[in-house]
Amino acid sequence: MTAETATRPAPPPRAGARRRARISGGTALGLGSAVLYLSLIVLIPLALVVWRSTDEGLGYFWRAVTTPDAWAALTLTIGASAIVALINLVLGTIIAWVLVRDRFPGKAIVDTLIDLPFALPTIVAGLVLLALYGPESPLGVNLAYSRAGVGLALLFVTLPFVVRTVQPVLIELDKDMEQAAASLGASPFQTFRRIILPNLVPAMLSGTALAFTRAISEFGSTVLISGNLPFKTQVAAVNIFSQIEGDNTTGAAAISTVLLIVALVALVSLDLLQRWGSRRG
Repeated sequence: MTAETATRPAPPPRAGARRRARISGGTALGLGSAVLYLSLIVLIPLALVVWRSTDEGLGYFWRAVTTPDAWAALTLTIGASAIVALINLVLGTIIAWVLVRDRFPGKAIVDTLIDLPFALPTIVAGLVLLALYGPESPLGVNLAYSRAGVGLALLFVTLPFVVRTVQPVLIELDKDMEQAAASLGASPFQTFRRIILPNLVPAMLSGTALAFTRAISEFGSTVLISGNLPFKTQVAAVNIFSQIEGDNTTGAAAISTVLLIVALVALVSLDLLQRWGSRRG
């Protein structure tokens, strides 16, 4: 090696290497910001709730969630949410189908109204439902202070989830496959069962899981029409509020933890369904 070669400066890094370095730095900054934000807004508060629920030991946790009023509220909430989610699975898919495949006057208005539960404060929704289906109902139907009223309120707030998850899939669905099946002699029912439905199932189940997790946490729309009758119409969110008002924060945290576990199971199932759907696609 000559002296000139030894003293020659190293060549500058290539453009690709500089670009990768910039990308890595940007990714690290973005990832750090996302983790910090999620930790402050979601992870740390949830961890504190779980920690507070076991503040007086696992024995107290179990007693708090199995008291007659808490257990009745949890049973009603999870059971009603499951029924509402299944109803949304069917009716939400039908509504999405009508909005995508059919043409009728006022279609744009109906499509906009689907998002109303997202925009309307839930306490206002409860007041509207109480006015329509309460003791002074103009329709002559009184569902106030009954479990049917609780289900109605949950149906209202969870309506958009299945519709808005199935609708984009229907829009992007290739109609050439349906036409090819029809040209081969398949009936409309066979075409739906063998071509359309398999493509819709992941979105349908995902929307159902979202509707379920939304329903188990509902407070505002149920607080008026249910009447908050313990052992009859009191949902878990209202029971938690009552526990806090009674200065039983640990008991409220224990019930909240049960709802959190149920929601996490549903969301993990949702993620698995999405992965299954992407593999099929």
